[in-house]
Amino acid sequence: MRRFVAHSARNLITRRRNNLTTCVLQHCTFPLRFLTTASPGYLSGHVASAGSASAPPLTLDTINPKVLKCEYAVLGETFILAQRLQQELKENPGSHPFDELLYCNIGSPHSLGQQPITFFREVLALCDHPAMLDRAETRGYFSADAVKRAFQILNHFPGRATGAYSHTQGIKGLRDTIASGIEARDGYPADPNDIFLTDGASPAVHIIMQLLIRSEKDGILCPIPQYPLYSGSITLHGGSLVPYYLDEDTGWGLEISELKNQLETAKSKGITVRALVVINPGNPTGQVLAETNQQEIVEFCKNEGLVLLADEVYQENVYVPDKQFHSFKKVSQSMEYGEEDISLVSLQSVSKGYYGECGKRGGYMEVTGFSPEIREQIYKVASMDTCSNISGQILASLVMNPPKVDDESYESYSAEKDAILSSLARRAKTLEDVFNSLEGVTCNRAEGAMYLFPRIELPKKATEAAKAVNTAPDAFYARCLLNATGIVVVPGCGFGQVPGQWHFRCTILPQEDKIPTIVSQLTEFHKAFMDEFRD
Repeated sequence: MRRFVAHSARNLITRRRNNLTTCVLQHCTFPLRFLTTASPGYLSGHVASAGSASAPPLTLDTINPKVLKCEYAVLGETFILAQRLQQELKENPGSHPFDELLYCNIGSPHSLGQQPITFFREVLALCDHPAMLDRAETRGYFSADAVKRAFQILNHFPGRATGAYSHTQGIKGLRDTIASGIEARDGYPADPNDIFLTDGASPAVHIIMQLLIRSEKDGILCPIPQYPLYSGSITLHGGSLVPYYLDEDTGWGLEISELKNQLETAKSKGITVRALVVINPGNPTGQVLAETNQQEIVEFCKNEGLVLLADEVYQENVYVPDKQFHSFKKVSQSMEYGEEDISLVSLQSVSKGYYGECGKRGGYMEVTGFSPEIREQIYKVASMDTCSNISGQILASLVMNPPKVDDESYESYSAEKDAILSSLARRAKTLEDVFNSLEGVTCNRAEGAMYLFPRIELPKKATEAAKAVNTAPDAFYARCLLNATGIVVVPGCGFGQVPGQWHFRCTILPQEDKIPTIVSQLTEFHKAFMDEFRD
């Protein structure tokens, strides 16, 4: 293993020096391999003279510079390399020192073997093919409550037409169901007219960023580390990210003093801060906020006149007994703050939780505390996409209204849900313990979400080797890990971190029978890597 690590590192340096088409963007790099057959003039951004038949319609010099500037590290260079290695293994088995790729880079549970919730898929199948409800044999294949639920859902669709467009905000009956689910969760009323069903949470983020950002003088307070959807969307829409650093030494704590300091710093630079992003449970950091801390955050936003953008897509993923999820809407209302006190956007998605239906692209945003005039503008922007997909809308309603105690599917549903969540908790604890056993690695406990974000102290020789190939040290480590073991992680530079510190994000999603392999290969690699680059 040690010889392989050294060989891999030397090859990486050699390849990087020879790869003249690598575009270095800040710390993490993104290889423009698709340009390798282009002419040198094109690669340099040269634009042919007017009227030339060979002039390309777009070059790196002429596309929107905001597109060049924004990044999304989760599917960046390390993932692209992993895809190439997977293809090489398929075409030439035995060509690498591993037999399979172990994807720990992205929160996509089903791609790593997690099975869908049976009740949800039964209802979706019946809604996708309503004619099955008219067949006597259907009741022999589907649970009675799934059949009943499908009938109830289809009653909201004229002519049972689940292939037609819906209202821009989503089918009204489904929004009614989601509002009832929110009320059951929080103990406070929810208005279906406040809910916009979206294709996952990401489109909602883009809608709100378009609403908030007028120019680079508008800033969004965003946690560091953060999910790169936020930094990317802020950049793409022309705003300024105003970072606030989570405190790793206190379990990725969110300190109000840090928010105040960053707000004042931004103001001194002429930046108008418009909103605060909070991810709870945290991505990539896995912490769950205490209710008292959430109250402080609500008070801060109220006093400063900031929109609170609450990313709550991991609300079902809490693994420790001393923490509990509380929605920011519940917290603000428990403080007796109403629509006139705070503007709040709450995000939920069917991609996470115990359901993990990433490919169904379902989710919603609940918007409260906005004037009717602003609501009209939100609706207008949302309407440009006509509506979200219908399967995702149905699934969002199921997630917020699963089987109840007296339903036929309740026992099987509960068993599936509990098995998934308890397994995720075990995997999280196993990987947390392993990371903390490695030389130079520290990892906070995984309280929630689907990730661990260990900090790694790299030897000086390793950082120098990374510098020689013009890449961040944690990206260098991640690529060496991939080449040696087939384990795919995301370097911390893609999420933001305190300057001079290095991390990587690892999901807890590979199935339990894969965890021992990850543990043994990671442990062996790390020892070899540290020995090779020891000062």
